[in-house]
Parts: sequence; C-alpha cells; structure tokens
Amino acid sequence: MKDGEDKKTTVGTVEEVLPNSLFRVRLSAPVDTSSEAAAAEGAVEKGEGELILAYLAGKMRLHRIRVLVGDQVDMVIDPYGGRARIVRRLT
Repeated sequence: MKDGEDKKTTVGTVEEVLPNSLFRVRLSAPVDTSSEAAAAEGAVEKGEGELILAYLAGKMRLHRIRVLVGDQVDMVIDPYGGRARIVRRLT
C-alpha cells in the first residue's frame, strides 16, 4: 500500500475456526459504507452481518495469540474483497 492510504478496518465476531489459522467471521457493520442506504442504516444488528473468511496476521502468528469462537476481532479488509486479515483480538 502507498503511504498515507487508509486501510479499511472493521470489527467482527468469530463464528467458526477452520484449519490453517483461517476463521469465518461475522461482520458487525456493513463493509461498503459508501452507499447512502448503508450509511443511513448505521450498525447492523448482532447476528445479521455478512460472513467473511479471515486469516491471522503475521505478528499474531509469531506471538501465538489465540483466537477462539465468540472473540471480537479487529480486521483489515482486503481491497479486492473476499478475505480479511485479523490484526487484533479485542475480547
């Protein structure tokens, strides 16, 4: 990424643990907030967010930080869509 370019981060809840440090995460807010309808709607109610496939960031693997089902995580969304990188475990 270029310097000064904003990274798209979001918060989600881990729904399922998959092999090879992959996780299925339910987003707590809509990813695309550029549309007026999504911005007016605000946060999505719990359990109604989109499911996305996420993987652990390198520093989380290096320091062996465990992520379990039900944990809230901070993620950086891939600009091309489809996946996210988990960068922080919130709870």
